Parts: sequence; structure tokens; C-alpha cells
Amino acid sequence: MASFLLFLKSDNLQFHFMRLIICLFLLIITASSQAQIAPFVDFNGYFRTFYMNNFRQIEFQRIQSFQAGDNLVAYIDNRGDFKVYDGENKIALTNMNVEYKMSDFQLAWNIGPGIFYLDKGEKKLLTTFGRNYAVSDSLIVFEDTRFNTVNAVYQGNVYPLYQVTGELYMPEVIGDNIIAFRDNGDFYKVFWRGKIYDLGVWMQGITFNAGTDMLTFNDPTHRTFAIFENGEFLDVETFFVKSYKSGRGFAVYEDLNGNLWHYKDGTKTALTNFSASFWEVKDDIVVWGENTMVYTFSNGEKTRLTTYMPKDYQLKNNVFAFRNLMGGVSVFMNGKLTELTNQPDAIYAIYGNLVLVELFNKSFLVFKDGKKFEA
Repeated sequence: MASFLLFLKSDNLQFHFMRLIICLFLLIITASSQAQIAPFVDFNGYFRTFYMNNFRQIEFQRIQSFQAGDNLVAYIDNRGDFKVYDGENKIALTNMNVEYKMSDFQLAWNIGPGIFYLDKGEKKLLTTFGRNYAVSDSLIVFEDTRFNTVNAVYQGNVYPLYQVTGELYMPEVIGDNIIAFRDNGDFYKVFWRGKIYDLGVWMQGITFNAGTDMLTFNDPTHRTFAIFENGEFLDVETFFVKSYKSGRGFAVYEDLNGNLWHYKDGTKTALTNFSASFWEVKDDIVVWGENTMVYTFSNGEKTRLTTYMPKDYQLKNNVFAFRNLMGGVSVFMNGKLTELTNQPDAIYAIYGNLVLVELFNKSFLVFKDGKKFEA
């Protein structure tokens, strides 16, 4: 009996140990998938990146050009080869002249009428009769002149959106994972997460704004301000509004009286009752100006950041970086305002939830999770 209980205890310990190993493995995978890439060319002409809290070398010879999202870097090397780098691996895609477009997570390119894209590290052909195409975080939309169709690639699957009898045209708006388009006969529809939803016919056109899981528009049929959310068309206001923008699962709009509102999950929040001198929405953050003051709204909180209007700024994900009074760079991240540098005219960019700053002497500064890293 004692040996049997010892076996049970041993088996139970093995089970918990294996479960711990699996959890740690999943945490490592999650952290790796969320790691951002911040590429730059240093003073020696080396192509480098900041990845997983370390600076890494991508190429030792000077490259011709590059574009970067949060998790991918596409570039033309010194020999003219087209490559992509994901933080761990370099993939040579072609040695031919290409034009390419990318988002934070996706890459597509064309060689003449052939349109290709990168799917889990593999090069795939979409069509050899391509023309216009667009790339967002979860979507690739392209024209196929062979069948006169416009199609969407979502999670590795190709979905035909519409077929045109006359001249092809791209959709009205393409968001991160949502599309509003006009079919034959001016019938408006919405593509979201692999499904198509019917909106209605309107000959004069509808102006949409799309984000992630959110589509906003003034509905000309019912004369309301409406949204598409969770597979439904809903009225937010019983009248048209002046302007509107979409974020990740929320909408921001300015009503006829100049009031700025935030809408999410059926709840409206007044951001300001004063006419904003400017306002912008990107991903998870809202920024606007009142007189000489700048405010932000993120994670459900309103924060006053400055008593002056920045000369320039960038916002992405949940980060707001801007030119401070000294001409340097400051950043609002994770609810905190941090001065990164006072060196004037420093170049800065946001990658994921980090900020890359290029200083005058070709040195670089990365700000991530409240820490500064220097190269």
C-alpha cells in the first residue's frame, strides 16, 4: 500500500512538473511572438536591429533600402537581393527587381503582374495577373485581372470579394482586419473575419473609416452616425457627425457641436467639450489638442501631457512620441511621460511598444519598458 501511494505521489509530481514545463514553453513562445524589431543603419554602415533587449547584426555590408513593421523587416541588400528578417532568420525572397508593401505583420511584393506574399516564412504566389494590391496587419487585398476580381487574403485563405464587369477598383477602405467595399450596382458590403455582411445600396457613396474590429461611417439611409461592431451595424448617434476615426475595437468622433467622444462596447465617454484644434487615433491611443494643451486617452484614462503643441509627433499601438520644447524627443508610454533626449532634431520611430531614436552622431537610443538601451 505504501509503495502504491509513493507511486501516486511520484506520478503527481511528474504531472505538475510537465505542466510547469509546458507553461514556461508557452510563455517563451508568447514573448518571442510579441518581440518587436527596431532596425537601423549605424555609423559604420552596418544594418542592425534591436530585438529581445539586444542589438543584433543583420548585414555587414551597406544595404540599399529597407522598410519595417513591428515584427518584420524587408530590405534590398547591397547586391540587389530582396530579403526579409523576423528577428531570428533571414529569408532570401528573390534577386529580381521588386516593389513591395508591408504592415507590422505581413509582407507582399510584385514582380511585374505576379503578386507574392509571405505566409509563415514561406513564399506564396497569389496571382500572375495582378495589378493593384494593399497590405494591412491581417489582410492582403489584390486585383486579379484574369477573372476581373478583387480578393482578400485572411489567415492564409483567399476570399473573393467581388467580380466586376467593367474596370476594376479597390475597396472603399481597408482596415487591419476589416474591409468596406462596393459591389456591382453600388451595393455596399463589409468583410470581417472571413465573412461578408450586407449593408445596402447608396448611389452617392459612403465614406468609411476602418481600424481593427471597428468600422465607422455616416449612414446616408438612416441619417445617423453608425458603426460595424461584432458582426452588427449599430447607430451610435441619431444624426450625422463632423468626423470620425476607428481604433482597435473603439471609435472616436466629433459631433456637430465640436464635442469629442469615445465609443467602446456600447459606452460613450466625453473626451472634451471644447473644439479640439487637432485629434488623431491610432491603434489603442487617442491624442488631441485643446488651446495650447495636448491630451491623450488610453486604457480608459485621460491624461494631460503638455502645455504646448508639439512640432511633430507619432502615435502607434499604445505609444505617443513627440518633439518636446527643447527640440528633443519625449514619449508617453504605459501611463508615464519620459524625456528621452534633448538633442535637437533627433529622428525617432515607434516599433511595437518601443521607441528608437537616432542622435546627431549616428548613435542610437532605444526606450522599452521604462529602460534605455544605447548602441
